[in-house]
Amino acid sequence: MAKEDIDAVTGTATTGHEWDGIKELNNPLPRWWLWTFYASIVWAVLYWIAYPAWPLVSSYTSGLLGYSSRANVAADMAALQALRGEKGAALAKAELVDIEKDPALLAFARAQGRAAFGDNCAPCHGTGATGSKGFPNLNDDDWLWGGTLEAVHQTIQYGVRSGHTKARENLMPAFGKDGTLKKDEIVQVASYVRSLAGLPVPQGVNLEAGKKLFADNCTVCHGDDAKGNPELGAPNLTDRIWLYGSDQEAVVETITNSRAGVMPAWADRLDPVTVKALAVYVHTLGGGR
Repeated sequence: MAKEDIDAVTGTATTGHEWDGIKELNNPLPRWWLWTFYASIVWAVLYWIAYPAWPLVSSYTSGLLGYSSRANVAADMAALQALRGEKGAALAKAELVDIEKDPALLAFARAQGRAAFGDNCAPCHGTGATGSKGFPNLNDDDWLWGGTLEAVHQTIQYGVRSGHTKARENLMPAFGKDGTLKKDEIVQVASYVRSLAGLPVPQGVNLEAGKKLFADNCTVCHGDDAKGNPELGAPNLTDRIWLYGSDQEAVVETITNSRAGVMPAWADRLDPVTVKALAVYVHTLGGGR
């Protein structure tokens, strides 16, 4: 039988393990630590029994308590609908055109829409709906796809280039990337477009050439007067409202490589009443054109 090794400094027996001259003392674990460890094991076993825990082939163990986070969400949604009461039911049944005619219903829709906007739309459009580069300002009554309540409702429902079959779709050509226009021609068009909004343009640029290039390539969507076409999602280029910036470099970049921002379709993510409330809220933000 091997002789027990006692550490000369502490007087404690060692485990016999040694690394680079360092010996491991055979100190027992504190009792409080052991009891905590044992309690954790017992808690884990009880948790496995009480709550859903073990995956099976096509399902999972449901647990003795029958807990389900999905069921809890459904119960919370039902409680929310009950809390909304008559106003919620009235909003669900009301036609869009009738909501803004009823002050009480309008106030209720705006309150619900404001909450939904903060949860779902503010990350892109901002808490005040003022937008940022690439994300439209929803307060200025300038709408790419139309500012009627019905148009706003459709945009929220199906999104823009979202992949939904009913999504808003348009595609501005990448005139530079596709080789349709040369670099100097793009500069001329960009300068002409900026001049339409009263913005300064670089000296020496041939604006007449830019005007002709615009007429040949851009008026089909933006119109002869460059005031856009909501049916195509083509913006008004004369109003100094620029989604991706109005400086010369930004406009040149847009003409060269195009832009293709995406807005999600909310019809499959939010219930119809919430989408309706969102449409009313957003519509009233922009002045209700």
